[in-house]
Amino acid sequence: MMPNLYDGSMTRQETIKRGAGVAIWRQIAERLRTEISLDVWKTDDRLPSEAELANRFGVNRHTVRRAVATLAEEGILQANQGRGTFVAQKPISYPISARTRFSEIVSAQAREPGGKLISHRTEPAGDSVAEKLDVSPGTDLLRVESIRFADAIPISWGVNYYPSDRFPTLAEAFERTGSITDALRENGLLDYTRRETTISAESALALDAERLDIAVGDPLLTCEAINDDPDGVAFNLTFSRMVASRVQLKIDS
Repeated sequence: MMPNLYDGSMTRQETIKRGAGVAIWRQIAERLRTEISLDVWKTDDRLPSEAELANRFGVNRHTVRRAVATLAEEGILQANQGRGTFVAQKPISYPISARTRFSEIVSAQAREPGGKLISHRTEPAGDSVAEKLDVSPGTDLLRVESIRFADAIPISWGVNYYPSDRFPTLAEAFERTGSITDALRENGLLDYTRRETTISAESALALDAERLDIAVGDPLLTCEAINDDPDGVAFNLTFSRMVASRVQLKIDS
């Protein structure tokens, strides 16, 4: 069982980085997000009071209130008048398997999946991308940038590459449906499997912060994946950047 890393009755203070370029309330919000993702606080658990959290982090109650309000706006916490603040929902459990499907994963956890097209264009394949997709360098590829959501909360953003001649209306179909799987079906690909996934960790850059509504420096999980069609031919290379506190990756063996 995961040990409780913080007991509201304790009087110790935790270090918050002041003058680090990240607002103190954002640091507190991220700390609480992380603890919820680690099951320190479970669904329906009541958080310590504002006074207890203020003492823990060595800040005033207004700062704590703003951090908690932010998590409530994201749907992670829920405030009940007279009863306190409770954990409303946990981070998404995100299995990595041969049939990883964002929309299906989110829907299965009673949350509403969504997708937003940022941009799309045709460009020649560079050497690295061409090698991963087993095509000749210079081959025309469709490059699609998008953000994926759960209950309107941004979970990840990324770049996908597809053979442009094989999926001529994929970007338009994704913009309309918000689902890559549905867009692929409209372009004639009814099924596909995950060949491989490479996962690493990074800190959020300015563009990540803008697109994912997080702070610069927040932890990200980065995934590089190759997907195959039913004939075992690679048709997609994807690079995604996921908010670490909003997902729990689960590797299915």
